[in-house]
Amino acid sequence: MYQSIEKHIANYVKTSTEELQAFTSRLAPINIQKKAFLLKPETFIHNEYFVVKGCLIAYYLDTKGNKHIVQFAIEDWWIGDFDAYFNNTPSKLYIQAIEDATLFALSKKHFNQLLIEAPIFERYFRVLVTNAFVAQRKRILSTLHNSAKARYQEFCELYPTIQDRVPNYYIANYLGMSAESLSRVRRQLKG
Repeated sequence: MYQSIEKHIANYVKTSTEELQAFTSRLAPINIQKKAFLLKPETFIHNEYFVVKGCLIAYYLDTKGNKHIVQFAIEDWWIGDFDAYFNNTPSKLYIQAIEDATLFALSKKHFNQLLIEAPIFERYFRVLVTNAFVAQRKRILSTLHNSAKARYQEFCELYPTIQDRVPNYYIANYLGMSAESLSRVRRQLKG
């Protein structure tokens, strides 16, 4: 049951059997159905989630009700409202399953206990947060400097399996373009 998370951890840090057991014993498996919400704004979040199976999106709604997708999460990815989780503030995000999903929840309480009991996981999470920060910065810079075509090509290279699992208008939204613009870009690339 824990093979996917154990393999994921092994990609970043070397752990002992005891340390790995300390980690997996703190995970709570949950299932969520397609279209169901894992999180809504103005709620306090007590968990971060590792995706074992499925696909989810994190987004927020602006004051005009427009959706802005900030993250996709597929197998072996973490998802949550990190600001709300770490700062104990109400969430600003919606997190919704776009496929049936199986997740592991890691509570803030268990996270803090884990870092004391098995400090190697501080490094694991530091590497994940650093990688996420770098990816976010690259996405912002790409949005500011690259054409729609270049942004889409970059997305396909970075996330080759997502485009087959989510509607095109979600990808367009994530890339900051209209669905029509994405369709034009795709036609250009095929032609």
